[in-house]
Amino acid sequence: MSVKAFKLVSAVEREMLMGDKNYINIECIECCGKNLYIGTNDCFIYHFLLDEKISTAGKITFTATKQLHKYLGLKKPVSELKAASALTRLLVLCDNTITLVNMMNLEPVPTGARIKGAVTFTLNENPVSGDPFCVEVCIISVKRRTIQMFMVFEDRVQIVKEVFTPEQPCAVAVDGYYLCLALTTQYIILNYNTGISQDLFPYCSDEKRPIVKRIGRQEFLLAGPGGLGMFATVDGISQRAPVHWSENVIGAALCFPYVVALDDEFITVHSMLDQQQKQTLPFKEGHILQDFEGKVIVATNKGVYILVPLPLEKQIQDLLASHRVEEALVLAKGARRNIPKEKFQVMYKRILQQAGFIQFAQLQFLEAKELFR
Repeated sequence: MSVKAFKLVSAVEREMLMGDKNYINIECIECCGKNLYIGTNDCFIYHFLLDEKISTAGKITFTATKQLHKYLGLKKPVSELKAASALTRLLVLCDNTITLVNMMNLEPVPTGARIKGAVTFTLNENPVSGDPFCVEVCIISVKRRTIQMFMVFEDRVQIVKEVFTPEQPCAVAVDGYYLCLALTTQYIILNYNTGISQDLFPYCSDEKRPIVKRIGRQEFLLAGPGGLGMFATVDGISQRAPVHWSENVIGAALCFPYVVALDDEFITVHSMLDQQQKQTLPFKEGHILQDFEGKVIVATNKGVYILVPLPLEKQIQDLLASHRVEEALVLAKGARRNIPKEKFQVMYKRILQQAGFIQFAQLQFLEAKELFR
């Protein structure tokens, strides 16, 4: 049964990016605060400022104002962008090389510091160094079966560790010393400090695109066999039931209490609280779905959109209005971590009372009595 959890709102129209140049495609995006960066197939980076406006009727719109664009001087696509706001640096992967550029003017750092030989890379959001003026970067190296860890400073990079993997890695997420890796035939957890690894479950990367995503401290979300979204901790166990995706999921994101997935036709929304599918949004030609500081962004080759969550209270009221008491209570309990304690207690009491009256009207007196209590 459906819940209206998100609304899809356009953020960057195709004309703003490419005008009438049809050959330009969006390859990657990064969002940091109001700064939106887009990397294209013709080796350009675009910087937009995103402005969010809420009308008196509660309608949300986004206005993107172009700041500048920069040509990187190669005939290759910009394949990945990651912002390191503490350093005011943007890490740009193009032609297997990660370059550091200034977040505001997109100029490369004067020292020319770069990391060569990277197939893909990710940042460690739970860093181990404790240095606020450095980011930890993990790359899948062009060297066969090799992962490298770097410390990246404002104007220099330093290799920290090189780790060899049992098979060729094709996707990675990092939490502290733990790497969650999609290899050719399986997912594993590897502690790069101790070298100890743990098999999770088999997976064939030749048939489908693997998904490895850090969703919280020591926890990852993976695209498992049979179209399952599987949760795994660094200890190799799952503390949550899986969610049922379609077989051909391209990307996944987390916006608590929901897991959002993208396939070639739809955006689907599942609840982490009861694993049920709550919403389906038709979305064709999507190829990027990512969350940035709680903002879920989805993109086609030509445009960028934002999935705006509806307030949890509104979602709960909608569920109560359709007499879905159990779902409303599950969502209300799950909302506890998103709402200040005092406000939550007032809201929760009111919801219990409303739920009690609904059960009472349906002659479910025992259930109503418990809720009124």
